[in-house]
Amino acid sequence: MPLSEDEQRILRQIEEQLQRDPGFGRTLHRPAMHSRRSLLAWGMAAVAGLALTVALLSVSPYLSFGAFIGAVVAALFAERQARAIGEASLNHLSESVRGRFGATPRPGGPGGDDPRH
Repeated sequence: MPLSEDEQRILRQIEEQLQRDPGFGRTLHRPAMHSRRSLLAWGMAAVAGLALTVALLSVSPYLSFGAFIGAVVAALFAERQARAIGEASLNHLSESVRGRFGATPRPGGPGGDDPRH
């Protein structure tokens, strides 16, 4: 089914905006909730999983292995949460610096004097 003229026009506008601003796509989706509370919860779950791993060693190696896998998964989620919090903090810092000192056009970027664009 072919696109209507309105749909084609909207698609061209989006493509032009993406060509002018590579960060445009990042602003279209809402960032996930990055809270320190969930980071703390995942970290505590990882530590509890490791403690459970040691406690279950005397009961069953299979249960201990399952607890270890749970601890690793919790640690991965904690790492992902920490990375997201750090990235959000850096983005906030860069926006604050740009706001304070004013954004200067980069060569080759939007508003730059690169003849290729």
